[in-house]
Amino acid sequence: MKLILKIARAELRNLFYSPIAWFLTVAFMVECALTYTGLLNNYAITQETGGVGLTYMSQITYKVFSSPFGLFVGIMQNLYLYIPLLTMGLISREINGGTISLLYSSPVKIKEIVFGKYLAMMAYSLILLLVIGIFMTSGVFDVKSADYGMLWSAALGFYLLLCAYSAIGLFMSSLTSYQIVAAVSTFVMIGILTYIGTLWQGVAFVRDLTYFLSLTGRTHHMLIGLISTNDVIYFIVIIYIFLGLTIYKLQSGRETKAWFVSAGRYIAIVVSALIIGYIFSRPGLIGYLDTTANQDNTLTPNAQQIIKQLGDDKLEITAYGNFLDNYYFLGSPEQRNDYLARWEPYLRFKPDIDFHFVSYYDTPLALGYDLFSSYKGKTMKQIAEQKAKASDLDLSDFEKPEQIQKDIDLKPELNRFVMKLTYKGKSTFLRVFNDQAIWPGESEVSAAFKRLLQAKMPEIAFITGDGERRTGKKGDREYKTLTAEKTFRYALINQGFDVDTLSLGAQDIPDNITTLVLADPQSELSAVAIQRIKAYINKGGNLLIAGEPGRQQLLNPLLKTLGVQLMNGMLEQESEDHAPTLVLPNLTKTAISLSPILDKPSIDTLPISMNGVSALSYHDTSGFNMQSLLVTKAGAAQNTMARNPDLDMVNNKEAGVESTGGHPLVSSGGSFRVIRMGDVNAQNSGAKRVVKGYASMPANKNNSKDTYTTALALTRQINGKQQRIIISGDADFMGNAELVRYEPKTANFYFSTALFNWLDYGQFPINTSRPDGKDNRVTVSTEHVTFLKFLYVWLFPGLILIIAAIFLIRRKRK
Repeated sequence: MKLILKIARAELRNLFYSPIAWFLTVAFMVECALTYTGLLNNYAITQETGGVGLTYMSQITYKVFSSPFGLFVGIMQNLYLYIPLLTMGLISREINGGTISLLYSSPVKIKEIVFGKYLAMMAYSLILLLVIGIFMTSGVFDVKSADYGMLWSAALGFYLLLCAYSAIGLFMSSLTSYQIVAAVSTFVMIGILTYIGTLWQGVAFVRDLTYFLSLTGRTHHMLIGLISTNDVIYFIVIIYIFLGLTIYKLQSGRETKAWFVSAGRYIAIVVSALIIGYIFSRPGLIGYLDTTANQDNTLTPNAQQIIKQLGDDKLEITAYGNFLDNYYFLGSPEQRNDYLARWEPYLRFKPDIDFHFVSYYDTPLALGYDLFSSYKGKTMKQIAEQKAKASDLDLSDFEKPEQIQKDIDLKPELNRFVMKLTYKGKSTFLRVFNDQAIWPGESEVSAAFKRLLQAKMPEIAFITGDGERRTGKKGDREYKTLTAEKTFRYALINQGFDVDTLSLGAQDIPDNITTLVLADPQSELSAVAIQRIKAYINKGGNLLIAGEPGRQQLLNPLLKTLGVQLMNGMLEQESEDHAPTLVLPNLTKTAISLSPILDKPSIDTLPISMNGVSALSYHDTSGFNMQSLLVTKAGAAQNTMARNPDLDMVNNKEAGVESTGGHPLVSSGGSFRVIRMGDVNAQNSGAKRVVKGYASMPANKNNSKDTYTTALALTRQINGKQQRIIISGDADFMGNAELVRYEPKTANFYFSTALFNWLDYGQFPINTSRPDGKDNRVTVSTEHVTFLKFLYVWLFPGLILIIAAIFLIRRKRK
């Protein structure tokens, strides 16, 4: 060991007796300084500017250090420029100068020479780590509540990559007496190891080998704060391979052996390394350490609990990929390792998941265009053959339509890429989505796992038969986006719910219904339907009722039993940009507390858009506890009545509902107007409203501060559980059109999802939210960043250059 240290010290002296090590250190520091101060200055400017830009001030530690544009990533992309220039002379200098013969004849062992020189490179790598450590330390002071754990993990990944590059450079230096050739060879080898993971990915055995040897992405987990034994062992294996090859290469110069003996040694090194890497890359043998403050790289406690309930029983995941669909590539052999990597967070807690893959071709049902019109005159098989030939694939590797249809019916899944999860004889589908993320997230995966565990699926039944809103249509007023759109990530069916329809004229309400929905009937409910709904309510069933202006008389008889009425008329809100029928009530504290979905600063202040809404009047003498969920904002409009004596209205007295007594129909503080109406003919442009030929009356200035409740939550204890009911004066807020409204920005989608989450007692959707990071501000001003830039870009590198000049001049004099 002492001899190894002596060789290391001698090699370090050689490094710093030449200008190259000094200049590379200075260049490295300047590059780090420019990157760090540039990023820090951007956030300082954003913070000083204020306004909406502050909403993007989050996870600053990650963004400054570990993001694709961060300090570590930028530096690592250029490391290949530094290391080869340092390692190119480690051994080639000895070969070129003839001193290698002296080393061979000395009592020094070859492995001591190699380890000593490599130890010198590890020491220099430590110097580079100390340089970047300056900026890590600065970040701790410059970023509010910086994530220390992420920084230390990223530093480890950076150092291991330096050590791996050094081992590669050392081996390349042993192959030639020319230093430039050694440097170029190191560039080439690093390039090969970087891109080898993309080669021969269609061949199963070769794919696993090349993917393991690939350098690409090996530091990714550590950069974001997750240290895994798999990644650490990979770097150790790479170092072992190239140091071992270097030792045997130099050993072959000292002794004479047959070529197959030398080749056998090299093969033994590589094979033993691959065996070690394969063993320790098995999911059950991988250890993890999440160093981030909020455990951002670990499944949330709710998701972990669900996976724990799966126990040791076998879970199978079969991926079905349709060759003719746009998303086939997600499960293709070339993408197989990427697919498995996406399951790594779950394999961490259940390493025995069994994966299967099925490739087939069939008519895709969600392309967005007609496939056969693009290939006129061709059959499906001919189209598949043409595409297979163009992709250099063998069509015999894909199951034919009749074969796949015999095994499983994927038409309900639109014949697109889908994953079937099977556990204890139960199965459910996990889908991909038409958004930027594509893959299911933690919430969707956890919901699928939980469905496998539950004996009773949460089922939402939408009443049909009287013109109610439909779950299978894409019209503006319909509910498909929220409920049954399989390509939409946040649809209820993708969050764990079953969605069905129910005609009360012909069917009783099943006992397994989690929530019953009555949304905007356009004709009078039959006596049988009302009787069944009342019986369902009396048994304690959860319910959502949504009405519309002009159809109050259809729902008020039913709502009377609950102590609620849809108020005659329609609310209107003055706006320069939108029709007056667009009302924007705000979430109350009660609404925000319904679900964690709403309890976020970026959501809880957003309004809910209701395009045509009736106010609600209510009293709590029916035994329910009633709380407002949506209340109109005071002062935004005026209260105007358009009276038509010929309209057949049910007023509050006739309905038996009081407008006083703690829950006023109209309370002080609002800014909307109510229009009495029976049948509305809405004109979306202009300020006038036509109600059976009657225009709005002039504003009543005395009521300019009235507020109105537009959505209510009702609860009571019955049959040993809490019954939950939602009543809304508008049905459009859950419609396809309002969920995708861009202007104004609203929380309709979050509110709609939160309602069903509350009605299901928080079971679905699965709450996988995380606390917001505390590193959301910088502690420096732009002036201070200018000072830091002078310090790190000019002063410190200048001092290093002065020290280098003094050191080199004194060395030359000696």
